[in-house]
Amino acid sequence: MKYKVGFYSFLAVLTILSMSCGGKNNGISSTTGWNYNDPKNGNFKVKEGVEQETGPGLVFIEGGTFSMGGQEQDVTHDWNNIQRRVTVSSFYMDETEVKNIDYLEYLWWISRVYASYPDVYKKALPDTLVWRSELAYNEPYVETYLRHPAYKDYPVVGVNWLQANDYCQWRTDRVNEQRLIREGYLKINPEQKAEDNFNTEAYLAGQYVGAVNQSKKSAKSGEATPTAKLEDGILLPKYRLPTEAEWEYAALGLVGNAYNERLYESKIYPWNGHNMRNGNKKEMGQMRANYVRGRGDMMGSAGALNDKGDITVAVNSYWPNDYGLYCMAGNVNEWVLDVYRPLSYEEMDEFRPFRGNEFKTLVRNEDGTVAQKDSLGHLKYRAVTDAEANQKWRRYTKSDYRNYKDGDYASSIEYTNADGDKKEGTSQRMYDNKSTTLINDNVRVYKGGSWRDRAYWLDPRTRRFLQDDQSKDDLGFRCAMTRVGSPTLLNAKAAKKK
Repeated sequence: MKYKVGFYSFLAVLTILSMSCGGKNNGISSTTGWNYNDPKNGNFKVKEGVEQETGPGLVFIEGGTFSMGGQEQDVTHDWNNIQRRVTVSSFYMDETEVKNIDYLEYLWWISRVYASYPDVYKKALPDTLVWRSELAYNEPYVETYLRHPAYKDYPVVGVNWLQANDYCQWRTDRVNEQRLIREGYLKINPEQKAEDNFNTEAYLAGQYVGAVNQSKKSAKSGEATPTAKLEDGILLPKYRLPTEAEWEYAALGLVGNAYNERLYESKIYPWNGHNMRNGNKKEMGQMRANYVRGRGDMMGSAGALNDKGDITVAVNSYWPNDYGLYCMAGNVNEWVLDVYRPLSYEEMDEFRPFRGNEFKTLVRNEDGTVAQKDSLGHLKYRAVTDAEANQKWRRYTKSDYRNYKDGDYASSIEYTNADGDKKEGTSQRMYDNKSTTLINDNVRVYKGGSWRDRAYWLDPRTRRFLQDDQSKDDLGFRCAMTRVGSPTLLNAKAAKKK
């Protein structure tokens, strides 16, 4: 009898331990004791052990702290990259720059789905006229660079910042649609037209049904095909442009120069050393990037071309950095998410620094439901109002922070108004001193150097800017994605599942 009492007491202890906070709950709530995923008590769905998969084309970038900003001589004397220490969360970034073939797939999809909206296709087209020059014969690139298959693996150019963001949104939806097909929620539906096309946000809001896979049954209840939810862990976060801090951190690839948190060697470029040629015995003397070696020298002499590229080169050329990223220096410059400001670095957050926030919210009906999607199949957003932002428990007080702590009275170089009065709130703006300025809330940062640039611009810390609706023949982009959950890969095998 004593043996039986002791045995049952031991089982009770095991049960309590299994339900304790932080332990394995085996499908049982550690706070209420009710079963998860049980149709008998309401079927509250909980998915255990989910690891974010690495999306197509992406490489995992483990985050950390680093010194962001310039270390070399500031030859432009802009002082626009003052060094400071920040922390970047783990994230994902494209292994290569977005290729011509990738962008052509995007254009093909738009022309098919939005055939009744030709302006959508026109809006997405890269500006191939960026190749034209007053005193150079570049017309062949105008006609062939984007569409000829010989250039299919070359980086797309002539894409402005706004177009790059539209591409990221499209890519998010196509990847998530494919994942739902893979998991059996949807069938392939090539007949999508106009507003009846898969959009991740519209799907989650119940405004897109699509070709439902009727053969899929709920594992527990046998009900008809369920709709995937965010809680299922199937849908990936958005593809987007990387922030400037993320791009610079990933380009430097300092993970290969650290030992137990000690950085034993810094970098000027995405590779070690100050030389532009490879020093390894096997590849001795080969160029590490596509850039201008000297005046009029775009590729070297015949028989011994130095970087083997007259203009751009294939996106997987040369050697990847320690994160496995190609062409983070040279080839083409790359758009990042940030609004450009020359100063105000010290005002940026130490964690995930970024300038460019414009807080928005979904448009809703009077009853609180999400408003009907637009004619292109996208949900509608609006700026957060001052009344919504000015809540005492919130950290923000308005919706648009692109110009936050910059150009206002506190940071202006002119402390008086037009009448000479030193009255707060009436000072002239920092960049509006009765002369033309290129700095405004719609200029975005680009980084990395290009086939047109000298070696100075290949330093990931250097930065330039351009209006968000303009483009160049040496400016492209690559996508990034937020990492959810642990900053380290818990299950590398599951994360690579396709």
